[in-house]
Amino acid sequence: MAKTSSGLDENVAGLLSYIAGWITGLIFFLIEKENKLVRFAAMQSIILNVALFVTYFIIGILGAVTFGIGAILSPLVGLGFVVIWIMLMVKAYQNEEWELPVIGKIARDVINK
Repeated sequence: MAKTSSGLDENVAGLLSYIAGWITGLIFFLIEKENKLVRFAAMQSIILNVALFVTYFIIGILGAVTFGIGAILSPLVGLGFVVIWIMLMVKAYQNEEWELPVIGKIARDVINK
């Protein structure tokens, strides 16, 4: 298992990139300069959490306009996010890059620049 700029094993650093959302994602993205697995996990964590924020913002607007759709969509989106979040942490700990559709491609493009 490869070490990272933080001195952690790459699987631990990858997992920690997801643990507190965009905050730990940003921290690991800024401190890790070499390890592609950690940089990918960190960037995917940042983008996923921004996408979640935007989704909840849109749900809030829909909820204000449609009276009820937000109450239905919000828990479903939250549950889906938790499942994806746990899977991303498990895969990172197993040294696997689990690339999410769209978000994963954007993250890959950012780290390869």
